[in-house]
Amino acid sequence: MAKYLYKLGKWAANNSKKIIGGSLTVLLAIAIIAMNLGPNFSEDMSIPGSESEKALQLIKKEFPSTGGQVQLVLKAPENKTLDSEEVNKVITDTLGVIKEKDDHVVSVAHPLELGNLSKDKKIGYAIVTYNVAADKVSEKSKENIIENIENTRDAGIQTELAGDVLFSEMEIGGITEVIGVIVAYVILAITFISFLAAGLPIITAVIGLAIGILLIVIGTNYLEITSVSITLAAMLGLAVGIDYALFIMTRFRQQRKEGYSVQESVAISNGTAGSAVVFAGITVIIALLGLSVAKIPFLTMMGLSAALCVLLAIFIAIIVVPAFLGLMGHKVGPDRKNTFLSKIIKSDKKQTTSDRWGNFVAKRPWRVAVIGIILLSITAIPISHMELALPDNGSKNEETTERKAYDLLSKAYGPGHHATLIVAAKTSSETTNPQVALSDTVEELSGLSNVKNVSPAIPGPSGELYLISITPETGASDSETKDLVDDIRAKAKTLEKSEQLKLMVTGTTAVNIDISQKLSDALPIFALLIIGFSFILLVLVFRSILVPLKAVLGFLLSLGATLGFTVFVIQDGNLIDLFGFPIVNPVLSFLPVIVIGILFGLAMDYEVFLVSRMREVFTHTGDAREAVLAGMRNSGGVVTAAGLIMISVFTGFMLAPDPIIKAMGFSLTFGVLFDAFVVRMAIVPAVMIIMGEASWYLPKWLDKLLPNLDIEGESFIKEIEIERKRK
Repeated sequence: MAKYLYKLGKWAANNSKKIIGGSLTVLLAIAIIAMNLGPNFSEDMSIPGSESEKALQLIKKEFPSTGGQVQLVLKAPENKTLDSEEVNKVITDTLGVIKEKDDHVVSVAHPLELGNLSKDKKIGYAIVTYNVAADKVSEKSKENIIENIENTRDAGIQTELAGDVLFSEMEIGGITEVIGVIVAYVILAITFISFLAAGLPIITAVIGLAIGILLIVIGTNYLEITSVSITLAAMLGLAVGIDYALFIMTRFRQQRKEGYSVQESVAISNGTAGSAVVFAGITVIIALLGLSVAKIPFLTMMGLSAALCVLLAIFIAIIVVPAFLGLMGHKVGPDRKNTFLSKIIKSDKKQTTSDRWGNFVAKRPWRVAVIGIILLSITAIPISHMELALPDNGSKNEETTERKAYDLLSKAYGPGHHATLIVAAKTSSETTNPQVALSDTVEELSGLSNVKNVSPAIPGPSGELYLISITPETGASDSETKDLVDDIRAKAKTLEKSEQLKLMVTGTTAVNIDISQKLSDALPIFALLIIGFSFILLVLVFRSILVPLKAVLGFLLSLGATLGFTVFVIQDGNLIDLFGFPIVNPVLSFLPVIVIGILFGLAMDYEVFLVSRMREVFTHTGDAREAVLAGMRNSGGVVTAAGLIMISVFTGFMLAPDPIIKAMGFSLTFGVLFDAFVVRMAIVPAVMIIMGEASWYLPKWLDKLLPNLDIEGESFIKEIEIERKRK
C-alpha cells in the first residue's frame, strides 16, 4: 500500500494546479446543489419497535395530529393576575393578531379557555396551533410569534416560548468554534515555526470539511438526518482534517531536511505518513460505523455522517495536501522559518522537548506507568453511578426563551409537568365492561408511588383506544421517573390479565427513557466489536501482539477517565460553573457510545503515528529502547501538536451554548487530553521500555499468515536509498 501512496503523492505533486483546481470545482458544484436543495433535518430520535414508539404510532393513527404547537408561557406583572381584565385583554389581542397575520395558524387558545392557571393565577400558558408539522413551521411564522409577543412583554407580562416548535435552534460555526480554529493555527505556527505553513493544514481541512458538510446537507433531503449529526461531523472532520495534514507535512519537512527534492519529499511523506493516515482514519471510520450496532436510526446516521467527513479528510490528506506541497513546497520547508517565531520558541536548541520527555520516561518507566495508571483509575471512579438521559429545555442556557419557559412551568406546576406520561389503553373483544376496566385501571395507576395525578381515560374515535395521562412528582431526567415507567409496565402485565386491557406507556419522557436504556444495553456489544476489529487491524499494521494489546488497554483507561470526569462534572455538578454548564443533569444518553467510537478512533490515530515510527526504527536497528526514543523524538512533537489541535477544536465546541454540543465537546476535549498526553505520551512509551524487544513479538506461524502492509514504506525507501547512493 505504501508504494501506491508513494506513486499517488508523486503524481499529486506533479499535477498540483489541476488537483487543487479540481477540488475547488467539486466544492463549488456541491455547494450549488446544496444551496438549491437547502437543509431538511429531521429531529426524530425514536427507536422503531420499542413499546413507547409502537404506542406513539398507534396514538397518531387514532388521534391525527393537527400540527405543530407553540406554548406562550405567561407570567402576570407584579401585583396582578392573568385573569385580571387589563392583562386578559392584552393576551387576547396578541393572540388575535398572531392568528390574523399567519394563514398557517389553525387556532389560538387563551390560558383561561384552557383552564391552566397556577394556584396563585400568576402563571399560565396560551397555545398557538398550526396546520403543518412542528418541523415544517416556517421562519416567517416564527417571526410572527416573536414580533407579536413584544406586545405582552411591553405590558409587563413575561412571555416565553415552549412547545414542539424550535426557536433556539442548534448553531454551527459560531464564534467559539472560530476561536478553536485560531488556537489550532497558533499551535501549527509554533510547530512549523512558520505562519504560512501553519495555514496549509487548516485550508485543506476546511476544503474537505466543506465538501462533507454540504453532502450531508444534500443527504438531509433524502435521509432522516438530525442536526446533531452535522455537528458531530463538523467537530470530528475539522479536527482530523487538520491533524492528518499535520502528520504528512511534518514528514515532508523531515525529508526536505535530509536533502530530498520537493517532489521526492512529497512522495515519501505520502507513502509513509500517508499510510499511517489511511490506517488511522480507517480505525476512526470503523468506530463510527460501529454506532449502527445499537440499531437506533438517528445514531446510525450520526455515525455515517461523521464517517463521511473522516473519509473525505483521508482523501484530502493523501491527494490535495501533496498537491499543495508540490506547489508550495519551497515556501513551507524546514529552512523557511519565521524570524519572529524562531526568537520566541528558541528553535535553535539542540534537544527538542519530545526528546527530553522521551529520555525522562526511559529513565523511570515504572514510575511514569504506575502514576499514569493510578491517575486515570481514580478519575474513572464516578462512572460507577453514571445515569443516562436525553436533554430537555431545562438543560438549555438560562438566556434562552425555552429555558425561561421551562422554569416558569416548573414553578407553576412542579417538575413533573415536563415528564407527563401517556398510557394507551386498548380494549379487545374479551373486555366485558370497558368503562369499569378503565376506571379500575386509573385507580390502580393512581396508587403507584411518585404519581402526582392521573387523568380520566379519553376515548378515541374508534372507541377501542383510550388515553390516560399521568403526571409524576419528579422531572423527566430523574431516576424516580424512570422507576415509575418501569412500575407502570409491570402493572400493565397484571392489568392485562385481570381487566383484559392492553396498556402501553409512551410520551416524550418514555421514549427518551427507552432510548437511554437501549443505548446502555448496546454499549458492551459496541465496545467489544470496535475494539476487537481494530485490534486485528493493529496486529496487521504493527505485526505484534503486545503493542495492539497495550493500545487497547490504554484506551480503556482513557475511556474510563473520560466518562468518569464527565459524570463528575455534568451529573454530580462539580465545577459546572467553570465549564459553563447551566444545570446539573444526567449524562447525555448517546454520549458514551459517541465517546467510545470517536475516542477509540483518535486513540488509535495517536498510537499509529507514534508507534509506526518506533517500528520503523526497530525494523532497521533491532534496538527496542532506541526505537522508543526515536519514535518520541521524531513523532512525539507532532502527536503533542495533534492532541493540542484536537483539544482546541473540541474546546471551541464545548464553549457553544447548546447543551448537546457542549457535552460532546467537553467529553472529547478531556478524552483527547487523557489519551494523547497521559496514555500515548507517557504510559505507552514507559510500558514499551519495560517490555523491551518483547513488544514486537509475533509467533512465526502468524507472521507467515499475515499480509505485509508495510505502512512504514520500508520497501520503496530502500529502493530510493540505493538510487541515491548510485547518484
